[in-house]
Amino acid sequence: MSIVQNKKAQFDYFIEERYEAGLVLEGWEVKAIRAGRAQIKEGYVILKEGAFYLIGAHISPLESASTHVNPDPVRTRKLLLNRDEISKLIGRVEQKGYTLVPLNLHFSKGRIKLEIGLAKGKKQYDKRETEKERDWKREQQQLMKHRA
Repeated sequence: MSIVQNKKAQFDYFIEERYEAGLVLEGWEVKAIRAGRAQIKEGYVILKEGAFYLIGAHISPLESASTHVNPDPVRTRKLLLNRDEISKLIGRVEQKGYTLVPLNLHFSKGRIKLEIGLAKGKKQYDKRETEKERDWKREQQQLMKHRA
């Protein structure tokens, strides 16, 4: 069940592979995410000391859940992946042009997971092509709707 999607990632990048990663979260963050107060549009994933971290994702704290702690909405959060995935991703990310982007935040067996994508940046003309395709598909739907 998806909580938050990063639609901008599909527009800005070619997503080549997808991985599901766990997140190291604090209690107030889990409550805020369950309340739908998360945003990953401006988030990105970096490699630091052999581990991956989510930076720039914003989780707005609930007023009632975070009375005794001092919440930081955009703190760096560690991603949990298994060792094989980490070593494979380190090799791919160090290649020129590849990056890791957060795609969506979702529940999996009661836990909050982050789907990350190994992506290659799109050029401006690629983005225009994507937009043309989207417009053409929308036009086709309109035509089919009017004929039926």
